[in-house]
Amino acid sequence: MKSTNKGFIWLFGLIFLLFQSCSVKYSFTGTNINYDIVKTFSVDNFFNDSGNGPANMQQTFTEALKEYYQRNTQLELIRTNGDLQFSGAIKNYRLTPQAAVSSGSSTVADRAGLMRLTISVEVDYINTTNEEENLKQSFSFFQDYDPRTTTLLDVESQLIDEIFKNILQDVFTATVANW
Repeated sequence: MKSTNKGFIWLFGLIFLLFQSCSVKYSFTGTNINYDIVKTFSVDNFFNDSGNGPANMQQTFTEALKEYYQRNTQLELIRTNGDLQFSGAIKNYRLTPQAAVSSGSSTVADRAGLMRLTISVEVDYINTTNEEENLKQSFSFFQDYDPRTTTLLDVESQLIDEIFKNILQDVFTATVANW
């Protein structure tokens, strides 16, 4: 019986040492950033290549990206040549009807019951400490609104903010999150 206990203790000790040597870092934001190596990030101004949208839309996205990474990481924002580098452009700003509503009259055309604003942003991400993580990817999201009760001008900035919020979450997940 004593040899069984010694064997069990030895096996338990070996398993404990094995798991103790594994290094797993957890964070509330889900990042997989090694802050001993990666200390900074930089964001070039994004461009609006869509030909549509408000004049300040590209600046809104650029600043939102900076703020998102400052809020969700311990990285320092620097002007250029960060350990993590972001650049890109807004490639698509499109308004499309989603649901037709009958006017009930043969002389009046049917109208859109919902309109969809879709924005696509292409992001170039460079990780100077690990080139395998570099990516160039397009991220897209949309929001709907009812043109019968409001105009695009009334809700445009709110829709853009919500779309950018979702795109930023996707960019974060694709670049530094451990998901």
